[in-house]
Amino acid sequence: MEESAVEKSAVEVDAPDVDDLTPEQLAAQWEEEKPPAAGALANAASSLVVLGVGIGAVVLSVAMGLGTPATPEPGLWPFLISCVMVALGLFQLIAGRRNRDAEKFTRMSTAPLTGLVTLAAIVALMPLIGFEIPALVLCVIWMRFLGGETWRSTLVVSASVVIAFYGIFVLALGTSIPHLF
Repeated sequence: MEESAVEKSAVEVDAPDVDDLTPEQLAAQWEEEKPPAAGALANAASSLVVLGVGIGAVVLSVAMGLGTPATPEPGLWPFLISCVMVALGLFQLIAGRRNRDAEKFTRMSTAPLTGLVTLAAIVALMPLIGFEIPALVLCVIWMRFLGGETWRSTLVVSASVVIAFYGIFVLALGTSIPHLF
């Protein structure tokens, strides 16, 4: 019995609780655990992606029509946000070469792309089969595979989210959201 207490105290000395660390110690721990820094080429590539998406969005929003501030058309707000994206992409392309905080792409770098693809899939499937099944699948993918949650919490929370959305948007508000039931 005493031996396990001694072993436990030895373990506690080697690995202090995160709550007991000073901010400097915590920052040093995070510095050791982070992925290696990306180079100038990776910074330029990510800036060009943002710039390309922004320019594409500017073109699409102009095609939708801008209107005026007094009588806006559907493309006005997307146009303004797209202009901000273009400006930020240009700024990062010019000033970002000296940025050393960017991280190299790792396996976790695909998580935002996975999130975007699954979100696009739910938008495409909703008019065809309603929101219930796509929303449930989206929640499961995001919670289990992107968030690393347990299967139990994933299934309980995902089902609860879909039921809550159904209750709010279909039953309570009576919106015209596509639904199965």
